[in-house]
Amino acid sequence: MLIIGLDPSLTCTGWGVIAKQGNRLSHIANGQIKTGPKASLAERLVTIDAGLADVIARYQPECGAVEEVFVNKNPQSTLKLGQARGVCLLALAKAGLPVAEYATRLVKKAIVGSGGAEKAQVQAMLGVLLPGVKLAGADAADALAVAIAHAHLVR
Repeated sequence: MLIIGLDPSLTCTGWGVIAKQGNRLSHIANGQIKTGPKASLAERLVTIDAGLADVIARYQPECGAVEEVFVNKNPQSTLKLGQARGVCLLALAKAGLPVAEYATRLVKKAIVGSGGAEKAQVQAMLGVLLPGVKLAGADAADALAVAIAHAHLVR
């Protein structure tokens, strides 16, 4: 089974594709979809949608998992993150993929064993779970963690 994990962001949406065969996981690809800081909100959302459509077409995942939005201190930031997340959900749904959603704490617990784990701990475990993986960046690492959490939690 091929699983795509997504870490939504208006500035840099991370994606990661893994394969699950029984209890074995292997890295397929990971990357980031960056948007222009001077682009309008609508243009940024179109960029994310087009980028995800390309990734989904290229790797043909069978299901997708998206990290849930956490609430920021700034309500505007939370709303913008929610819009990027909506585009991620829509891209997966348009491709006909079943979609799961996971809270950040649940992803960290599935990867590291603690919901309060630091990003560095999550990235270190990615190296253990996916030996030799070369990460395209922090957002791609988070997306791979979401995909792995889904692989562990789905039956």
